Amino acid sequence: MSKFKIVDNRTFQQRAADFGRSAMFWKGRKKGIIHTRDITWNDLREVFFPTDFDEKYGYLGYIHTTEGSDISEVIRPLVLAMDKKAKPALCPRWFLRLLDLFGNDKSIVRVRNWRLSKLSQRLTKGIRFMDWKTKWEWYDLRISIVADRELQDMASKIERDYYTKGKQKEALIELMEQDEKSGLYGSDL
Repeated sequence: MSKFKIVDNRTFQQRAADFGRSAMFWKGRKKGIIHTRDITWNDLREVFFPTDFDEKYGYLGYIHTTEGSDISEVIRPLVLAMDKKAKPALCPRWFLRLLDLFGNDKSIVRVRNWRLSKLSQRLTKGIRFMDWKTKWEWYDLRISIVADRELQDMASKIERDYYTKGKQKEALIELMEQDEKSGLYGSDL
């Protein structure tokens, strides 16, 4: 144990005001390297009245997809499985979204309030959707999550399946183009 003790000489009102600026009020905070964003009415609407899949499960992390795209259809089962494991039985999703907003600032890297962030992490068992991306070609999907082995395996299977289907489609298109150029099966088409 250290022999130096850190003494906080602020009054209760000053500490409460600082806590309010960091966690409970709309204004962002700029102190040193800490920069939090301002909370808007749209953020509160997303917490209590989500309009789409991304807003509903946004407490899990970065899952932004466009509706009806191939990626959203592939990622949706993984997000639903993550939600099933992460959401406690008696805890409503709006509370988890509220903790994500005021604790993590709706970010995977920023923390607005440590206590609320730790509570959110404890309730969701640390399960987070970090990122997804396609690299080099449209079928090369990379998914990054923080979860248990079962969900990690599911993400790996989705990546492999997406790659295999994409590669097969690309090979089929290439063969059809070669057939057209050489005229092998032109009469059958």
